[in-house]
Amino acid sequence: MDREADVTVSESDRLHSQLSRFEDMFPGYRMEIVEGAIVMSPLKPHRNATIWQLWSVLKSQLSDQWGFLSDVAIPFDGENEFCPDLAVVPAVEADKNLSAYSPDLVELAVEVVSRGSIRNDYEIKDRAYARRGIPHYLIFDPYKAQCVTLWNPGPDGYLGRDVVPYGNTVVVETGIGKLTVDTSDLPVDPGATAP
Repeated sequence: MDREADVTVSESDRLHSQLSRFEDMFPGYRMEIVEGAIVMSPLKPHRNATIWQLWSVLKSQLSDQWGFLSDVAIPFDGENEFCPDLAVVPAVEADKNLSAYSPDLVELAVEVVSRGSIRNDYEIKDRAYARRGIPHYLIFDPYKAQCVTLWNPGPDGYLGRDVVPYGNTVVVETGIGKLTVDTSDLPVDPGATAP
């Protein structure tokens, strides 16, 4: 193994070691490795309520062949290990109950924006998810009261994009079925302003 590879493995191991310690030290925070740095986002009730509602709505529309991951590590490369709020993967894979999964298994990724994840959700993950060929990516934003649907992955991000204000129905035509989400009951941050 060459010297550069040794440094990369060592840096990755160091980040995972720190991540494990931080998870124990800071309960109530979601942690990911983004662009080679550990990123912590505080967990809030609106975010969690949105995730639970989306899980329930999507599960009712998918066959038993599909399962869900939530806040489980999905390593993309040496600098990015994301933990999507929801990821739809084959049920046989989800049932393995692993601590990490390949991004190649993800058919749909869903993120719910928190104050600390705005850039990560809208910019970094847009490019990273698209580069790995994840067919559909949904961003639910309780601060802007909107959902952004992204599809048609390309090397620099998704080529298709729609913004759906809360109060409307999100419709996504996927390879695993047509999915609809009525956003009228999704939580909105009390300080949110209309888009």
